[in-house]
Amino acid sequence: MPDALPRPTLFQRFLNLIERIGNVLPNPSTLFALLAGVVVLLSWWLSSIGVKVTHPATGQVVPIVNLCSLEGLQRMLTNVVPNFVGFPPLGTVLACLIGIAVAERTGLITAALRLIVLSAPRRLLTPIVIFGGIMSHSGGDVGYVLMIPLGAAIFHTVGRHPIAGLAAAFAGVSGGFSANLLLGTIDPLLAGITQAAAVVVKPGIVVPATANYYFLVAATGLLTVAGTWVTERIVEPRLGPYTGDAKPEPLVPLSADEKRGLLWALLAVLGLTGTILWGTLAPGGFLLDPKNPTFLGSYLMKGMIFFIFFYGFVAGLAYGLGARTVRNDHDVVRGMDASMATMASYIVMAFFAAQFLAFFNWTNLGTVLAVKGAEGIRALNLQDSPVLLMVALVLLTAAINLVIGSASAKWTLMAPIFVPMFMLLGYSPELVQGTYRVGDSCTNIITPLMNYFPLILTFAGRYVPRTGIGTMIATMLPYSLTFMVCWTAMLIVWILLGVPLGPGSGLYLPK
Repeated sequence: MPDALPRPTLFQRFLNLIERIGNVLPNPSTLFALLAGVVVLLSWWLSSIGVKVTHPATGQVVPIVNLCSLEGLQRMLTNVVPNFVGFPPLGTVLACLIGIAVAERTGLITAALRLIVLSAPRRLLTPIVIFGGIMSHSGGDVGYVLMIPLGAAIFHTVGRHPIAGLAAAFAGVSGGFSANLLLGTIDPLLAGITQAAAVVVKPGIVVPATANYYFLVAATGLLTVAGTWVTERIVEPRLGPYTGDAKPEPLVPLSADEKRGLLWALLAVLGLTGTILWGTLAPGGFLLDPKNPTFLGSYLMKGMIFFIFFYGFVAGLAYGLGARTVRNDHDVVRGMDASMATMASYIVMAFFAAQFLAFFNWTNLGTVLAVKGAEGIRALNLQDSPVLLMVALVLLTAAINLVIGSASAKWTLMAPIFVPMFMLLGYSPELVQGTYRVGDSCTNIITPLMNYFPLILTFAGRYVPRTGIGTMIATMLPYSLTFMVCWTAMLIVWILLGVPLGPGSGLYLPK
């Protein structure tokens, strides 16, 4: 008689319940369309009862905008196409994937994947995927397009569940958005917003881009370990063995043609990288902006999407010529065509998601929620307890993050409220910003309203067709909860020990 299956734990039953409830929801495209309708009706009701707040930065009264009005109807009708075309991830995803398609269809990604798997110790694959996801932020949002499908492919190749690899990469890319060993474009952006809010209390104060650097470096190691534990102890056992139809790449030694192709691709990448570094690091480099001649202000960072496309195209073409998988331009274009065909469901989802997000922004619902949440923090009277005060800010940020995905947009709303308020209590703006970044990251991976969530569902659907929102949320919730607990605990220890958050960044204002 076969051994009985172990009884699911209480937490596993909870995740199963979330998955069942979430998967009862309509198709993601339908769901976004319905949510857009709900926002329209909600805007009518809230505006009719006079809901409004005062914007913390401008002092202007911000009311709920009624989209059921004639003006609102005209705005919705005339902005369908601009909403779709302006949907932030759409151009990023499609442009990157056109270049990556060349690398995929010529066989470069397959060969490189086998090389990585055959060379790296199996026990390190999970932390490598998570750490790679975290580090991808230095290049903006490209990790969503590169690391997440790569994580799924790596796990699939070694016989592990590809959704577990996708989840691990997603946790690193999105759940660990505010952790890194390097500064990215988000660091000076948030620091600028923080400084603009801080000068209200202390004119002339400077908040550098490195304000939270030590804290973010420590978080990189913490989240890599925590994400590895969640993947191998919770997510993979719950998923079980993969029984889908997608076939993994066979782990056979590389052929002579494949080795030659990889060598040609490597030489092409090194040549391209050398040219880019010369253009960004040399004095007067052709990729430097004369108005902001720094690496973060360079055209490399501003044009990162083009460079991801170009790297994929150049490396894939070099591999194809070396491995003799490309004979003419038709082979290259057919590869691009085939890749775009797999993105049809994502494009449909993006259309409806774009309308919903535009409607939500037009109504000012996000601003009202953020300001009302801040008023709730004030009412708690926690000013004498830095630990409880910062934990409350983490939880509030995490909650607001479920409806306002953009880190900079959210901080633009919250910084004018919390930075001056906490500075008047003696806390530094660097501490407030670091606390905000904890809450801003942890719930990215469980909100369908995050811009890239439809793309994640598309990637998952390659291995498990018709992957539902409930399945993805239930898979990612253990990461979200674990990251929030561990990262908040690290913040508490940081506060209690009085460790600087970055170079010259204390926790309290000088008395």
